[in-house]
Amino acid sequence: MKVSFIAAFSFLSIYLNAQSQRFIYEYKFVKDSTEKSKSETELMVLDATKIGSKFYSLKKSTADSIHLDRVQKGEKDFSGIDYGLVLYVVEKTYPDFKIEFFNMFEMDKYKVTDRRKLDWKILPDKEKMGEFNTQKASVNFAGRTWTAWFATDIPIQDGPYKFHGLPGLIVKLEDKTQSHSFVLKEIKKLAGDYQWESDNKIKSFNATVPLDEIKYKKQFIDLRNNPAKSLRQIVSSNQKINIIDETGKPLDIEKLIKDKERAAKENNARDNNVLELELLK
Repeated sequence: MKVSFIAAFSFLSIYLNAQSQRFIYEYKFVKDSTEKSKSETELMVLDATKIGSKFYSLKKSTADSIHLDRVQKGEKDFSGIDYGLVLYVVEKTYPDFKIEFFNMFEMDKYKVTDRRKLDWKILPDKEKMGEFNTQKASVNFAGRTWTAWFATDIPIQDGPYKFHGLPGLIVKLEDKTQSHSFVLKEIKKLAGDYQWESDNKIKSFNATVPLDEIKYKKQFIDLRNNPAKSLRQIVSSNQKINIIDETGKPLDIEKLIKDKERAAKENNARDNNVLELELLK
């Protein structure tokens, strides 16, 4: 059942504890800190069930379904699929709130168990948002200071991305620079037997690589600095590789590598305001 953010408030508490819920957030973010007027938007989904939650991009989820359908049909053309701007997935287990973070780099998928604690400071400020009575809280996380507004009317200690632990669902979350924000826009009731599938079970091109937070940060920086690393490794291993363009014409591997490295350097200069700012330090 689809319900709007405002329409859901009056009767949400009646069935919240017994039903799985889908909370849809509008995520606005600025990729380049030098151009704050240029923001991007992505709809993000928090599926909350009895065993835990999964947070992911709505556009990416749709794209993954289209991709899988083409694979099952034996098709090799994956053009025209829009995977969106947010590729990561965050899964939390209840009630311990163990966090597993999945992200794709090139053809590899990484899984990171995040053990960092959120030291929330609940503030006295209160604000009416729709029919929700919300209260303010703040926390320092991953290089940013965040302000959250949570609603005890929704007794789920969860929220967007890796944020959790407040006595109610986070309905609005924004960092101090106002360059990253999540705002709850819609609530849907899911089927009673619905359970999201862990990204750990979803196959990618290669096996999922488990990393701790320190190794993930090193990998993140390495791939930003060496975007064609995996392609160079294939070339140096003397494996036969044949990459063609849309017309079937073979591409020059060395030129492809140099073009990829140049494009990545230009993109890194513009993508300097990642959500977890600590990754760049």
